[in-house]
Formats: sequence, structure tokens, C-alpha cells
Amino acid sequence: MKVVIAQDRGELGRYVAQQAAEVLRGVLSEKDECNLVVATGSSQFETLDNLVRETDIDWSRVNGFHLDEYLGIERKHSASFCGYLASRFVDKVSLKSFFFMDGMRPPAELQAAANAAVADKSIDLLLCGIGENGHLAFNDPPADFKATDPYLIVELDEPCRRQQVGEGWFDSFEQVPNHAISMSVQQILQAKQVLCCVPDNRKAAAVRATLESEVSPLVPASILQQHGNTTLALDSASASLLSESTMASAEQLG
Repeated sequence: MKVVIAQDRGELGRYVAQQAAEVLRGVLSEKDECNLVVATGSSQFETLDNLVRETDIDWSRVNGFHLDEYLGIERKHSASFCGYLASRFVDKVSLKSFFFMDGMRPPAELQAAANAAVADKSIDLLLCGIGENGHLAFNDPPADFKATDPYLIVELDEPCRRQQVGEGWFDSFEQVPNHAISMSVQQILQAKQVLCCVPDNRKAAAVRATLESEVSPLVPASILQQHGNTTLALDSASASLLSESTMASAEQLG
């Protein structure tokens, strides 16, 4: 795993967007189409803002997917990932396709449709973040490292749900859904390249556990240690609890 540390969120978002754009251009120079998984949440604001401004990407040859979505949330809800992705990404570029996961569909039906959507797709690039509880997508601890379905119906744990309130997506803990659909850990690991963008001090403990603990379902993002082509991009705040040896081996931007 490559670790890169930026000075602040702005530099971090620019870096991840530039790296993503380079990957997309490279894939499209060799293949007719490219398959991209896009992440959501406050950690992705700067990345997506910069990515949609990148030039010389033939978006008409890019198929898009997202990592996860709440169950029982309408697209017009302020916390909907469908709405988030439409306004911050999909509506700003002319993609070949984007598979939206409608959280109002019956869970089994939604899961089947999502699994079918990626069944014959090789994911060229996956953008993601890390939760305050160490989750990867909505795979909260203890995560299922063995499930082979591309998408799973999962139960959200209390720290995850409280994070959603803390970030302002919901007004109260009671409003946060108990369940979501999430790309599975095994499906994430099948992506050819992963760019994991993690800003802010509130993620520092999870970042330290991801990098410096043993790979464990109790720290779901630690599984990225076993992915051969992952870049974990941090800012100075999210990297603040890392050991001296980890800091010394990381690439410092700026």
C-alpha cells in the first residue's frame, strides 16, 4: 500500500483527482471502456469537485457505479447517495452509463440488480474512504471478509450511524437507517486500482488502525494492506496519530 500525505484537504483532493484522471486516461488509451466506482461522503467533496474539472477524459466511455446506499431513503433526501452522486458527479460529466442504487427498492431486488450490474464488469478504478469506525464502504466491523457477492445488505453499527449525524447528513441518530446496501470487501479487492482518500482529524484513529494493526474484520479498511495497487491518501490531520516509522515511509506532498 502506498501512503501519501498532503498538507490539507484542498491539496489532498487535488492530488486524488489528478491520480484518478491519470488512471482513467491510461485505461481508455488501452480499452474501449473504463469502469469506475465512485465514493460519497464529506471526505470526497474536494476529490469530486476537482475530478469533474479534469480535461481530456472521454467520459462517454466510462461506466460508473457507487459503493453503497442507505435502504429506505428516497433520492430527494439530503443524505441519499444517489442524489449526492448525481449533483456532484454524474450530472457534470457525460458518462456512458451510471448504475444508481435506488434505496427505495425492495432490498433483495436491489441487491440482485446491483450484483447483475457489475457481474461482467472488471473495475478499473475504485474511489473510497474510511469510516471513523474503520469501515470500508458500509462494511462495518466485524466485516464479512469472505462473502463473494458483489453487493451485500448490511446492518449499520452505532458508531457508523452517529458519524452520519456528526457529518450533518441527518438531524438525529433516530433518523439514520439501520440498513444499507454495500459493495462487499471481496468485490472491492477485485478493483485493479484503489484510491482511498481520508481527510480530517476524526479519522486519525481509524487511519492508524488501518495501517498499523493486523488485518482484521474488526478494522475493515485494514484489508487494503492486502491489495497490491492501493494508494491511501491522507492530510496532516488524518495522519496525526501515525507512528514515526509509518510517517517516514510515506510520501509527503508539498
